[in-house]
Amino acid sequence: MDARSQDSSSLERESVVIEGGPRPLHGVLHLPFGRDPAPLVVVAHGFKGFMDWGFFPPLADLLAARGFAALRFNFSGAGMEPGDERVTDLEAFRRNTLSREVEELLTVIEEGPGLAPERIPADPVGVLGHSRGGGVAILAAARDRARDRIGALVTWNAIGSVERWSRDEAERWRDEGVHWIENSRTGQRLPLGVELLEDVEENREKLDIAAAARERVVPWLLVHAEEDESVSVDEARELAAEARSPVELEIIEGTGHTFGAGHPFRGPTPALIRAMNRAQGWFRQWLRAGSAVE
Repeated sequence: MDARSQDSSSLERESVVIEGGPRPLHGVLHLPFGRDPAPLVVVAHGFKGFMDWGFFPPLADLLAARGFAALRFNFSGAGMEPGDERVTDLEAFRRNTLSREVEELLTVIEEGPGLAPERIPADPVGVLGHSRGGGVAILAAARDRARDRIGALVTWNAIGSVERWSRDEAERWRDEGVHWIENSRTGQRLPLGVELLEDVEENREKLDIAAAARERVVPWLLVHAEEDESVSVDEARELAAEARSPVELEIIEGTGHTFGAGHPFRGPTPALIRAMNRAQGWFRQWLRAGSAVE
């Protein structure tokens, strides 16, 4: 079975709330039917993303069809509740920080198996992050509290650094107290508070993705689009060069930041099929899923 032939009728989906952090986090858990152990794979969205965007639901379905429990969730700073198509909590979006996202991802990794303890082993856990979610996943994988729990890491078009603005932009941001961006999908103007800027400036070492790439020991697959218009493929090459083994870099030619997918989702492109199949193959290799994946 691959990304083109998954059988979604043989899966269970459940809306869940992950407690244990400063804020409850909403998610959807995808499980294969049956009683076989289903190692958990946590899926982290990127900046301006959300758990229901485009390829995340079919990706989680594919992972469940291959014998995994797949948990997609919204970071609290997404400012979105399940079912939202636009940011509805502008204050949560404004106050979000990278450090908060790392802590929230670690919480989901720790608490996720408890959502179905009769099915999901406590470890190892897989993590897949897209774009900024990929950078957050790399940072989380290097933390001491995650080293013995994460068994495999996949990043799609991950950022290689957290500072995505110029010095002049930072000065204006600080002077005005807010930096406005536009969501090209919805046309919505969204505020970024100085909390994000100050977090990056005050926690440069903790948020150093290149350093985390060197420190992490979990097997890591980097998938990156050669024509990514948002995160240069050079960032992936630099991260792969910094990373310790085991690590693999897969560059997909002729596609961009979302592998040709959009929202609403209209089906997988060849590039997305390749990315999805490489991801599920990596998790099968390193998480050693049970007989459900055979």
